[in-house]
Amino acid sequence: MREINVNEIENTIKELCIKANIFLPESLESCINKCAAAEVSPVGKAVFDDLKANIQAAKDENIPVCQDTGMAVIFMEIGQDVHFTGGSFSEAVNKGVSRGYTEGFLRCSVVGDPLERVNTGDNTPPVVHTRIVDGDRVKIDVCPKGFGSENMSALKMFTPSATHDEIVDFVAETVSRAGSNPCPPMVVGVGIGGNFEKCAYLAKKALCRDVSVRNPKPLYSGLEEKMLTKINKLGIGPQGFGGRITALCVNIEEAPTHIAGLPVSVNIGCHVTRHAGAVI
Repeated sequence: MREINVNEIENTIKELCIKANIFLPESLESCINKCAAAEVSPVGKAVFDDLKANIQAAKDENIPVCQDTGMAVIFMEIGQDVHFTGGSFSEAVNKGVSRGYTEGFLRCSVVGDPLERVNTGDNTPPVVHTRIVDGDRVKIDVCPKGFGSENMSALKMFTPSATHDEIVDFVAETVSRAGSNPCPPMVVGVGIGGNFEKCAYLAKKALCRDVSVRNPKPLYSGLEEKMLTKINKLGIGPQGFGGRITALCVNIEEAPTHIAGLPVSVNIGCHVTRHAGAVI
């Protein structure tokens, strides 16, 4: 049994909240640069230049890469041989987010009740997904999610008779309806399988996958490519001004499902689909 003081959880989450909001993953920045070179629209190219300048300015000035610093979504894999000491684990997670957003001067965008709409003042509470795994380590991924893109997401409960093309069409139609709202070029996370809530979780998790990594199953990596091609034929382009590159990447995550169902969820991320991770 390995003991971990919850203060370490708090401090790690604080640092990851700040890091994720300032520095993009290297693979995403590389993908943006590659897609910028492939864009043929003069306006689209100019927009890409602005996006790249913004990414560099965030690093140089140590400021958020986007004014919407998001709702904090945290994925945690907790080793079953870990014992937390020094206080409440849940409180440590919330304190980490609170300190990250207040001490990091990040915009606080969370309201404590969806209808009363009173800001909590420190971006808490976060959305936390925990999973118990083998071992004695804790893996933490902090994924700030802005709602310009979150609001454009969708879920559909297909029947098992749905064809692959119908699934591809649903994903492309979701992006088409979104238009310029998610600040394209976007990253598209797709969840296939599970049940209603598991499917949405898979789509969110897909956004946190390295954009250079394809689904290991040929069936799904082929669908990723097919979806990306169809999306990029929509002509929405960078920031909605038209062009070849509407999406940077499509990531699919899948899970077992019921014999009578085929849930499909689409979670859209903007061009700064942010996440930062650490292992304790």
